[in-house]
Amino acid sequence: MRKLILLMLIIPILELYILIRSSQTIGFGNTLIIVILTGVAGYYLAKTEGKLVIQDINREMARRNIPGDEILAGLSILIGGFLLLLPGFVTDIVGITMVLPVTRDFYRGYFKIRIENMIMKGYTRLRIRW
Repeated sequence: MRKLILLMLIIPILELYILIRSSQTIGFGNTLIIVILTGVAGYYLAKTEGKLVIQDINREMARRNIPGDEILAGLSILIGGFLLLLPGFVTDIVGITMVLPVTRDFYRGYFKIRIENMIMKGYTRLRIRW
């Protein structure tokens, strides 16, 4: 939880710094256009990839298989799509890597390991503490 709070503090500061520096380098208008284009492109990419993953989930369920990997891929696309909608270059880079099929396997493996560790430690439900 502490790591998440730390990330929520550091990432916006880093994003703001990078946006200001890029605005000084390439201009405010160009920076704004890039941020808007990555948001729109990210939305369509996440939507397209999400539909493909839903098809994969349905296909696995029709075969009477548990679609575990496909659900983790869907989680990666969901988080990546959210990050792509946030303004900033760092979140866009992470978001794109979570949505693209080539790099999505890394995140799927990470989520899988985290879930397996939770199961091995005896966590039977997800606990979110505020």
